[in-house]
This record gives sequence, C-alpha cells and structure tokens, in this order.
Amino acid sequence: MPDPIDLHYWPTPNGWKITIALEEMALPYTLHLVDIAKGDQFDPEFLKLSPNNRMPAIIDPDGPDGHPISIFESGAILQYLGHKTRQFYGSSDRDRIVIDQWLMWQMGGVGPMAGQAHHFINYAPQRTPPQVLPYAQDRYRNEVGRLYSVLNARLQDNQFVAGDYSIADMAIWPWAQNWEGQEQDIDDKPHFSRWLDEVGSRPAVIKGKAVADEVRNRQQSPEEKEASDKILFEQKG
Repeated sequence: MPDPIDLHYWPTPNGWKITIALEEMALPYTLHLVDIAKGDQFDPEFLKLSPNNRMPAIIDPDGPDGHPISIFESGAILQYLGHKTRQFYGSSDRDRIVIDQWLMWQMGGVGPMAGQAHHFINYAPQRTPPQVLPYAQDRYRNEVGRLYSVLNARLQDNQFVAGDYSIADMAIWPWAQNWEGQEQDIDDKPHFSRWLDEVGSRPAVIKGKAVADEVRNRQQSPEEKEASDKILFEQKG
C-alpha cells in the first residue's frame, strides 16, 4: 500500500475533481480541510503549497523521483495522478492529446464561466446592499449555456468526453452537475443529460463528492456570513 497523498481540500467543484480522481484511482489520501470561508487559503504554510491561494493542492510523498512533490491547480493535479497511476489518461499520446484538450476546455471555459454565473445569480443578490446585475447574469448564464451546447454536441457520438472515461470527465462533471444553480435548461441537451447521470452514478464519483459534505452547507450566523463574504469576495491580496 503506497503512503497516502496529503490532500488540501474544501468541498467545491475544484475540490471534488480531486477526491473523485483519488477514489477512482484507489489512491489512499489524508484529508486536510482548507476552510475558504475562514481564510485558511491565506495561511503562510498553505501558500507554500499553493501560491495562488486556491485549493486543492496535494503533497505526494512518493513523487516521480521517489521524493515528495507538491502540486497546485486542479488540472495539473489530475494530469499528475493520471501519469502516476496510468489510469483514466488514455493509452497513447493521441489519447492524451484529446483528454488534455477537454481538460483545458474545462479549466479555461466551464469552470470560470460557471463560477461567475453562480456568483452573479446566487451570491451577488445576497450582498449588502444587494447586487442584482442583469447584464452580468445574462452574460455568464448565456456563456455557460453555449459551453454546455458544445459538450452536448461532443457527447452525441461519444459515451464520455474524450471517448473512454477519463480525467476530463472528472474535471467537467463537478461543475456541470450544478446546472440548475447556473439557471440552465438542459431539456434540449439529451446527450449532456445522459452523461451527467452516467458519470454521477459511478460509486467513486458519489463517494468523492460526499467528502466533507457536512461542512459545505453549515449554518452561519449573519456575522459569520458577513465575515466570510469579505474573505471570499473582497480579498485584495
């Protein structure tokens, strides 16, 4: 049994990517919660691992040369784990190019656009004073819809995003499964809907998404919510 990977994590779509991958690859891991609502991401020790003050980050005690290695950025972590285990990352250079394309599509498109849609639709209107910005809501809602149409077209002729189930699916699904929170209509996207259900029913996906679920929707007092909003949305450094 390999030494466990240290996973610095909070239950968000980017965090779920890595718990899902670790579960799919049957890699042992030790969980270290990074409470982003309390500002743990700005702790100097965490910044040594993730200088962009974002989770997830990992430390693998058994790195490529037998020495520990730390990695930040969820896409880079997925690529590393795919290389390490030779799982869910294709069997040829051609396979990996296709997987990387769709992984980058998520990192540069779905993640940022869905995150902004969720912010302006769900968080901004709850600020004090409320920030209801129709232009921003429409801009990001429409762009997410366009991206999901691209994905639906891709899935018309492919069971999974890159052919076989891969780290690309693990990257996209945690964001895409929240389509309702992004105010999307998927009635016209049957292939996307089928894929959501198929990926979401995998035991490792269910288990990975459930990691630390109890802290995700914890109740906050008004004072705690005000403090966490300042950390999440007003941090300059």
